[in-house]
Amino acid sequence: MLVLLPPSEGKTAPAGGDPIDLASLSHPSLTEARRRVGDALAKVSGQRNALKVLDVGASLAAEVARNTTVWTNPCDAAARVYAGVLYDAASMSSWDDATLTRAASRLRIVSALWGAVSPADPIPAYRLSMGTTLGRLGGLAAFWRKRMADELDTLADGGLVVDCRSASYIAAYHPSAPWVTVRVMREQDGKRSVVSHMAKRTRGLLAAHLMRADEAPKSAQDLADAAAGMIGNSLVDVALTAKAKAPDELTLVIAG
Repeated sequence: MLVLLPPSEGKTAPAGGDPIDLASLSHPSLTEARRRVGDALAKVSGQRNALKVLDVGASLAAEVARNTTVWTNPCDAAARVYAGVLYDAASMSSWDDATLTRAASRLRIVSALWGAVSPADPIPAYRLSMGTTLGRLGGLAAFWRKRMADELDTLADGGLVVDCRSASYIAAYHPSAPWVTVRVMREQDGKRSVVSHMAKRTRGLLAAHLMRADEAPKSAQDLADAAAGMIGNSLVDVALTAKAKAPDELTLVIAG
C-alpha cells in the first residue's frame, strides 16, 4: 500500500536547524529536478511580479520572500513543517518511531517543490503550489509527471495506492498500480454535500489510521474494511465504487 497526501499550503517555519541536504531526501534520483525547481522558485520569488506568478495575495509576501533563501533556511521533518487541517487531524508531528517507520514505505507527500517526500524527510518551509508555472520549467504538474512516475510506481510495487490528493496534485502522478481515490461527504438532514474543511480532516484521520495498522490493505475492499473501523468515531458510512476506468472511489461519510 502507498498513501498519497497533498502538502499543506501553510507551513510551520523551523526556528533552527541545518539547511536542506537534497541527497538526504527520499528518492535521491529526483535531486537534480528538485534543484531546478528550487532555483527557479528562489529567482521568481525575488522578482516584482512574484506574488502574481505564485498566485498569492499580499498577506503572504513574507512567505514568498522566504523562498529566495530556500537553500539556506533551516529544516525540520516534513511531518512538522506541513501544517493545517489534514496534518493536525493526522497528528503527524507526534507520530512515534514505529508509525514513522511504516510511513517511510507506506506514505508520500506530493510536493510542487520536492516531488515527493516522506514525513521524516527534513525540509524548509516554502510557498509554492502544483498549479504554478515556473518560467522555462513550465507547469509544475507536467514537470513532475515526467520525473516522478517511475519513483512512486517502484515504491508502490504493484500494491494498492490510496490517493488523498487534490486535483492539481493528482495531475502530477497517475499510479499504474491499483488506485483508489478518497472522497468525503457530509450527511445532514438526509442530504450529502462536500465540505472542504471536514474532507481534509477526515483524510488526515484515515492516513493516520492506515499508518498505525500492522497490516496494510492489499485491495480496494481491504481499504474499505479498514476505513470501516473508523465508523462510530469519525464516520457514519463507507462506500466503495468500482469504476470502469481507474481509479476506484472510496467515499467516507461523516455526520453533519
